[in-house]
Amino acid sequence: MEYFLQKKTRSLLDELDTLYITRDREHLIQSRATHIIQGAINLITTIRESYDADTADELERRLINSIRGQDVEKFTRGIKRITNENKRNH
Repeated sequence: MEYFLQKKTRSLLDELDTLYITRDREHLIQSRATHIIQGAINLITTIRESYDADTADELERRLINSIRGQDVEKFTRGIKRITNENKRNH
């Protein structure tokens, strides 16, 4: 009987520990996502304030595609291209 209670107690403690880790992980993911999304919203707002509508749309598209494709360079190339065009035009 004592062995059974120890096993049941250990199982309950393991389950609570797993629950805590899962909740902590979910909280971490939610928190990081909230910060990243807010940062992206702020970046898009800054882009729209800094560039004409066509350029802002292109940069926003590149930003989203960079995230989707997990390729930072897509967005970086867009910024570099715009910077080079602006230097040539001025």
